[in-house]
Amino acid sequence: MQTDLWSDRGAAYFGIRHHGPGSARRLVEALDALRPTVVLIEGPSDLTPLLPMLASEAMVPPVALLAYPADDPGAASFWPFAVFSPEYQAARWAVAAGVPVRFIDLPVAWRHAPAEPGKADAGAEPDEASAGDEAAPDAAVDEAERDPIGLLARAAGYEDGESFWRDVIEENPEPGEIFEAVADAMTALRGDGPPPDRFEARREAHMRLEIASAVKASDGPVAVVCGAWHVPALRTWHAAKDDRALLKGAPRRRIAATWAPWTSPRLAVASGYGAGVVAPGWCRHLWESPRGEIATRWLARTAWALRSAGHLVSTASLIEAERLAVALSALRGKPQPGFEELREATVACLMGGQTALWSTIADPLLVGTEVGSIPDDVPLAPLLDDLARQQKTARLKPEALDRELSLDLRSESGLFRSTLLHRLDALGVGWGELQDPGRSRGTFRERWVLRWEPEHAVALVENLVYGPTIEKAAAGRLAAQMGEAHDLGRLAELVLQAMTAQLPDASARGIALIGERAGVTGDGLEMLAALPPLADVVRYGKARATATDQLAALFDKIAVQAALALGYAVRNLDAEAAAAMRAAVEAADGAVRLLGSDALADWNAALATVSASAAASRLVAGLATRLLYESEAMSSEDAVAHVARMLSPGTPIADAAAYFAGFFEGAGQRLLFDADLRACVDGWLTALEAEAFTAHLPLFRRVFGRLDRTERRRLMDVLFGAGGSGLRGLRPATDAETRWPAHHAMLTALLKKGAPDGR
Repeated sequence: MQTDLWSDRGAAYFGIRHHGPGSARRLVEALDALRPTVVLIEGPSDLTPLLPMLASEAMVPPVALLAYPADDPGAASFWPFAVFSPEYQAARWAVAAGVPVRFIDLPVAWRHAPAEPGKADAGAEPDEASAGDEAAPDAAVDEAERDPIGLLARAAGYEDGESFWRDVIEENPEPGEIFEAVADAMTALRGDGPPPDRFEARREAHMRLEIASAVKASDGPVAVVCGAWHVPALRTWHAAKDDRALLKGAPRRRIAATWAPWTSPRLAVASGYGAGVVAPGWCRHLWESPRGEIATRWLARTAWALRSAGHLVSTASLIEAERLAVALSALRGKPQPGFEELREATVACLMGGQTALWSTIADPLLVGTEVGSIPDDVPLAPLLDDLARQQKTARLKPEALDRELSLDLRSESGLFRSTLLHRLDALGVGWGELQDPGRSRGTFRERWVLRWEPEHAVALVENLVYGPTIEKAAAGRLAAQMGEAHDLGRLAELVLQAMTAQLPDASARGIALIGERAGVTGDGLEMLAALPPLADVVRYGKARATATDQLAALFDKIAVQAALALGYAVRNLDAEAAAAMRAAVEAADGAVRLLGSDALADWNAALATVSASAAASRLVAGLATRLLYESEAMSSEDAVAHVARMLSPGTPIADAAAYFAGFFEGAGQRLLFDADLRACVDGWLTALEAEAFTAHLPLFRRVFGRLDRTERRRLMDVLFGAGGSGLRGLRPATDAETRWPAHHAMLTALLKKGAPDGR
């Protein structure tokens, strides 16, 4: 095999690091000097028609190419571009110079081809650590291929590839002839490593054929912009017939593609080109700042961030920070201060050495919050197009930072925005997160926190199978989920989601399914679990002026069925099942009483049956007694009698403890206001043997731990006689009069570091 220099074949190879501002700057300089007649860029060749759009003045990075099989939108792939990405700058240069520009890598369909037996998966994800390479990772791939820059960095005495590349390329004002130097280094690394896997070999074969075709058709130099790792393989001579043989059996699959907005935070994650940007904000700063003003402008941005956060930053401190950064770079043999020197100088001079303060401004500075935008004439996937229109109507701009939004549902604009956000939520697109949704139901106000992520575009594309608009897709997706749900509670949740998203057809389907399911189920726990979400649906429907009469009647029907089944459902339960049943009964009780259901009488009767049943779980029986007591369906005297009987010496300790937990867990404050109930519990606790008390101590802690500090203090007061009250009428006066003072004296002595005799 023979190696020819690029100049002999009419092609100039520029091995870059994807999303590298230093690479981008040197590339633009090299293109200005070379003046090529064609610019070729590493990227899917079938997406070339979209490439010139990248140079549009209305295209504001960060943006990404979005491509997916037309029959499988969920298998989407992205190729992101920042303003400092060499590929972006190459495309802009070509369009401005009026020369053709195109992609030369394998078409997108190759990424979704099934893996060949015994071969690496062609659709494997790119390697994050690669130096601008989107090679598929493989356990057998040599370290040089996985992280060539890291290998070079260690050879040069650096701990990691990021620091090495920043010093040599990105932050070096005079790096020299970098492209030939990087190509030589990659040639050496690849020469010592194994050959590429089959997928990588196909990629490089395809790019070689595209380059050869461009050189043959061009009457001037051809510029090739690709990941540095590929340069040795692309400029090494290979027989065309061998490259074509590698590409036999090309997959045939229809691919849909468009542009999508991207965000700065997502640039920090490896995707598409496989090179995540550690600090997109810093990279953008390097690209936009003149070479001699990088340090000064960065410190000015840092000062602005600190002042915005309420910290004082003086001009004198800024001057000292810049002097320290310059001194540090000189000590380390660097031509100018880099990020590390500026960060250390910032912490020392602007933050008083408080490293923790740096973390409060690091994300806005280093990552940024930019969200790209695309021209109006760019073809979008239908759902993305519909979202863009609705965002304009709602006057909601997608942003990559948290933004609070308060909505009044009585206004037309507030209701429109709420409906849009709820429909997106139904599609699994979490642009907005509803704060305290339980409180907002039944009211006319909602509070959201919005944050746009590029993944939302993928989620929308995946939902194309349900419909071409957000409304139709949301209704279709909810209807599909309802068809797959067999649990009453889940069906009720989906109906509520459909109602909040103003999707009447989906709501009607869900209500019908609930009726069908309720008619055949005999599962008591399932019916109980369905009541709270159904109550929410009825309440929310009233707030939204939605007809809920049918659903209210259905709620009453299920509540009656649940009441009839309750006495049998609480029998023979183990500890885990009893805890689940207790939670379901308590939630169902709240729903029945909240709606004032016609089934309330049946429900109270069922609770009374459980409270008195010897076969019912003691945990649930205790809860049933308390619920009747709190709702005044059971008198205080009857409740105390029930508790006294269950906590009597004749009841096994385990049963008594479970009943105690069922009654008091979450309602321990009852002991503050009901003296008879308190006396009953006090008598039981003080009569317990030490071993039994210790065995159930976690339970007691859990019950009394629900009381806040003030409630616990008040309970101590009524128990031990503070203020002239207490248990003196409930047990011998000498007990309360001597034990508490003695305990107080012991604590006082310990605090004075002198324990009393005999203690």
